[in-house]
Amino acid sequence: MNANDAKARIEQLTKELNKHNHLYYVESNPEISDYDFDMLLKELQELEEKFPDLASPVSPTKRVGGDITKKFETVVHRYPMLSLSNTYSQEEIQDWVTRISKVAEGDLEFVCELKYDGVAIGIQYLNGVLHQAVTRGDGSQGENVTTNVKTIRTIPLNLQGDFPEDFEIRGEIFFPLDNFNKLNEARRADGEPEFANPRNTASGTLKMQDSQVVASRGLDCFLYGIYGTSLENGHFETVQRAADWGFKVPKTQARYIEKTNTLEGVMDFINHWDQERSNLPFEIDGVVIKVNDYAQQEELGFTAKSPRWAIAYKFKAERVQTTLETVSYQVGRTGAITPVANLKPVQLGGTTVKRASLHNADQIEKLDLHLLDQVYVEKGGEIIPKIVGVNVDEREPQAERVVFIERCPECATELVRTEGEAQHYCPNDIGCPPQIKGKIEHFIGRKALNIDGLGAETVDALVDVNLIENYADLYDLTFDQVVELERMADKSANNLIAGIEASKQIPFEKVLFGLGIRFVGETVAKKLAKHFKNIDALIAADFDTLLTVDEIGEKIANSIVAFFLEEENKTLIGRLKSAGLQFEIEEKEGGSNKLEGKSFVVSGVFNAFSRPELKEAIEMNGGKNVGSISKKTDFLVAGDKMGPAKLQKATDLGVTIISEDEFIAMLNGD
Repeated sequence: MNANDAKARIEQLTKELNKHNHLYYVESNPEISDYDFDMLLKELQELEEKFPDLASPVSPTKRVGGDITKKFETVVHRYPMLSLSNTYSQEEIQDWVTRISKVAEGDLEFVCELKYDGVAIGIQYLNGVLHQAVTRGDGSQGENVTTNVKTIRTIPLNLQGDFPEDFEIRGEIFFPLDNFNKLNEARRADGEPEFANPRNTASGTLKMQDSQVVASRGLDCFLYGIYGTSLENGHFETVQRAADWGFKVPKTQARYIEKTNTLEGVMDFINHWDQERSNLPFEIDGVVIKVNDYAQQEELGFTAKSPRWAIAYKFKAERVQTTLETVSYQVGRTGAITPVANLKPVQLGGTTVKRASLHNADQIEKLDLHLLDQVYVEKGGEIIPKIVGVNVDEREPQAERVVFIERCPECATELVRTEGEAQHYCPNDIGCPPQIKGKIEHFIGRKALNIDGLGAETVDALVDVNLIENYADLYDLTFDQVVELERMADKSANNLIAGIEASKQIPFEKVLFGLGIRFVGETVAKKLAKHFKNIDALIAADFDTLLTVDEIGEKIANSIVAFFLEEENKTLIGRLKSAGLQFEIEEKEGGSNKLEGKSFVVSGVFNAFSRPELKEAIEMNGGKNVGSISKKTDFLVAGDKMGPAKLQKATDLGVTIISEDEFIAMLNGD
C-alpha cells in the first residue's frame, strides 16, 4: 500500500471508529460487535505503525493509551474554575432564591443537576478537535492531563455538527461503580490493597504516568458547562446543544438534569435523588442548582470563591459510632492549636476514618469528651470527619475526662487565648518548628510565591539541616547547599534554585498574601495592594487608615498593625526587598484615580464594552463595582435591555443614571 492509499484508509477507519465509539459509549446503541470494532482498530494501528507521519494526535488508537508522562505541565485557566458554595438545608435554598431574586431582572428559571463525586475537568476544543484537558487544581491553574483524558471513550476526540471554533467544555470525570468494583476484585486476587473509594481512585488514575493503565480502568465523564462562546440564551439549552456535537451530557429522560421555574420543582428534584442516589451506577454527593439564563448569571456575578448564580445542596452525611482512643494536638502555621481525635478505625462514606477534628477547647467541653467514649462521627460536607456527639450510655464509670493542654506540644511554650476567640495559640512564632515550616510552606504555595521545585518535604529537609529558619532565607540558598540534601540530584537542585529566582517576578498582592499575616487571605491581600500600592505605605498605615479600605474590618486591621509592629517581620520584608521581590503594585496601562470613591452598578447590554470589560474599566480607574442598587450607589451605568425594575429603583433612590457614552466621557474627563 502506498502513502496515498494509506492516507485514505486511515481517514476512513478513523471516521468509522469514531462513529462506532460514540454509538457504543455515549448512545449505548452499538451497530457492530466488539470483535469487529477491535479488528478495525487493529488495522488502523498497523497502518499508523507503517506510516507514522500519517497518524493523527487524536486518532482512535489513542484510546488504548501507551504514552508515558513524567511530569504534568501546569496550565493557567482561561476562565477560573471556581467552586460552589454549599448548603445542607432546604431553608438555605429558599434564602438563596430570595436573595438572588432581588438582584436579577425578570423571572428566574433553574437548572437542577446531579453533583457527581469525581474530578472536575476543563477541555478545550479547537476547530472540533480535542486540544487540551486541564484539572481544576487551585481554581486559577491546573494540570495538563490531555494524554490520559484521550483514553476516556465517552470524551470525543473529534466533534460533529455545527460547533464553535474555539471553546471549553467542563464537567466531571468519575469512576463507574462496576468498573471500580472490578478493579478492587482484581487487586484482591493479586494480594494488593483495595482502593478506598471511587472519587479518590479517579483522581489518582487521572494523574498516572502511564496512559495505558488509565485506559484499562474505564473512567467515565459527564460534560455540562460551555465557556468561551455564546450559543443559546440558557445553560440548559446549551447543554442539550452540546449533545449534538458528540458529548456525553446528563440525560433528561433519566432526570440527571432538569429545568424548572419554581422552588417546588427544585425541592422535588432534591428529594427524588436523596432517595434514589443509591440506585445510580456512579456516586453523587448532592445536587447543583443553577440560574438558567446567561444574562441573569452575568448580572448576579461572582464572589471571590464562587458564582452567586449557583449553589450546591449536599446530602446529609452518613453517621457511624466508634471509640475515641486518644486526643493529640496539631500546631498550625499561625500557632493555632487544633485538637484531633484519634479513633478506632471505622468505615465512613467509602473511606477508613482514623482521625477527626475537634476544632477547639470549647468543642471538647461542649461534647464533655472522655477517653474511650463511644462517639458519633460524620463527614462535614462529606469530606472532613468530625465528632458530632457521644453515646453517654456506653461510657465507662472510670473514664478519664479530656482536658485541653496548657503548653505547646512542640516547643512547650505556654498557650494563650485572646478574648473573643475560640482557639488557643502558641505565641512562639519564631521558635516553634511547625510554625516555622508552616509559614515557609504557605509562602511557597501556589496561591502565593508558587516556587517550582520546592515542596513540603524539601522545606522540612532545609529546616532540619538549619539551612533556613524563615522564608527570607530561601533567597540566600546556593546550588552547592541544596544539592547536598538527601535525594537531591543536580537537576532537582537546579530546578529549585531557578524556581526561587523566578518567584522574584510574582506580583505584589501574591507576595503580600505569602507573608502570612493573620486574617489576610487572597482577596484581602488584593484589596490592600490595590489601595496602598506598595509595602512601605501599608507598613505606615495606622489602624484608622486601614479601616478606610474596602472590606477591612477591625479584626483584620488589628492583625496587620500587630504584624508590622514586630521588628522580626520588618527585617524579613527588608531582606525580601533586597532579594528583588515585588513589593509595589504594577499599575495596568490606562489606569487612573478618576473614579476614586465612586460606586457603580452595571446593567444591560453595551456596544463599546462587554459587561466584564466595563467593570474592569471601573476598577482600573479607582471605582468600585457593587451588585445591587442602594442609597449608597453613586451611578447606574444603563445599557440596552436593562430591566425596568432596576431603572425604577435607581430613580426612586435618586441614583445618577448614565449611559455608556456618558461613562466613556467620564473616563476621558469630558
